Amino acid sequence: MERVDVLGVSFDRLTMSQARDNGEKLLGQKNGSYVVTPNPEIVFAARKDGNYARALAGADLVLADGIGIVYAARILGRPSLEKIPGIEFGRQMLSRCAETGLAVYLLGGKPGVAQRAAANLEAEYPGLKICGTHDGYFGPEEPVAELISASGADMVFVCLGFPKQEFWMAENSKKTGASLHIGLGGSLDVFAGDVKRAPRSWQKLGLEWLYRLICEPRRIKRMWKLPFFLALAVWKRLTGG
Repeated sequence: MERVDVLGVSFDRLTMSQARDNGEKLLGQKNGSYVVTPNPEIVFAARKDGNYARALAGADLVLADGIGIVYAARILGRPSLEKIPGIEFGRQMLSRCAETGLAVYLLGGKPGVAQRAAANLEAEYPGLKICGTHDGYFGPEEPVAELISASGADMVFVCLGFPKQEFWMAENSKKTGASLHIGLGGSLDVFAGDVKRAPRSWQKLGLEWLYRLICEPRRIKRMWKLPFFLALAVWKRLTGG
């Protein structure tokens, strides 16, 4: 697979269909693979922390989650990238697990969120087996990887928020016995019904970020980074950096 560098983070150049096919291949292996879905905020964090950048680079798939990544690649003159929202990739893998009888573990969220998400997903995907859940409030001494291993999980949704989820997968993906781990941030809140995604029309226009800002004005402290991210891409293009 071709990887495209966007301000220091290299993304796999894939369509959603190709990402799904690669995810299905990883599900069929027992290599403890993990997938990351960086957005501009994550790229900024990786630029400041070399260890975090290495955790991202070590992933088996690096998907462009965010229209800002797509625009930045264009500004930099890189090969085009397709936006692949992590939650949609995760749904593709859930469908595959439901079809094949593979077991899924949900890790993250506030207490009770993962359980509600599990109930909703099992209702939405007939045949889906959620073999365990655990909230995201745990310390380094807690044997979470061992609990997942005991559950018999084939796939793990790791929804701990960045950078914790990427560091956790880099350290523990070989310990859980699961074939595939996917870092999905706040997706469990969506699956649980606590947070709504933008309407499809907003998603197609690349305005999901604006919808979330309207619904959650407090996110302005995070969203301001998007214009600076694109401005940095313009600066890099102009200066050849």
